[in-house]
Amino acid sequence: GYVDLGLSVKWATCNVGATSPEEYGDYFAWGETSTKETYDYDNCPTYGLSISELQSQGYIDSEGNLTSQYDAATANWSGNWRMPTKAEQEELSNNCTWTWTTQNGVNGYNVKGPNGNSIFLPAAGLRFYGDPLSDDGSHGYYWSSTPKEEDTQDAYYFRFINDGYKATDWHYRGYGRTVRPVIE
Repeated sequence: GYVDLGLSVKWATCNVGATSPEEYGDYFAWGETSTKETYDYDNCPTYGLSISELQSQGYIDSEGNLTSQYDAATANWSGNWRMPTKAEQEELSNNCTWTWTTQNGVNGYNVKGPNGNSIFLPAAGLRFYGDPLSDDGSHGYYWSSTPKEEDTQDAYYFRFINDGYKATDWHYRGYGRTVRPVIE
């Protein structure tokens, strides 16, 4: 399901791979549609590819966002679900009220839209370099579909911490992060 927060897109009620809002769900490297044992730049096929190479190899479209073939939300949920763009994540960050909370024993943010509806984003942490899970319970890292401009190793993601910090950031495409889908 989804929730209309009064923004340009509707946000899914849970992460890809989860069946409830509190579950972390699956972790994906950027541009990959399945999970794996180790998340590293060495085993990430998009790591080291320029924007023009990402386009020529079909990873991103002319607008600079992942194509459906390489979008974890579309590949796993099908239909019209997709990963949010950097701009859509910034809209969520800038136009909603964020309240740190614990929901059914899981830490995360209640994100209340301008129309009063809300979603819960669990602090699901991330996976990298063979570590099983890092920062869970205190940090959230959610991939966007947008690679960092003129960069061969990074993509944008939305990041939050339990101290109130939240921002769009960029980092290695090879890290395992969660995905919260959107739909038009």
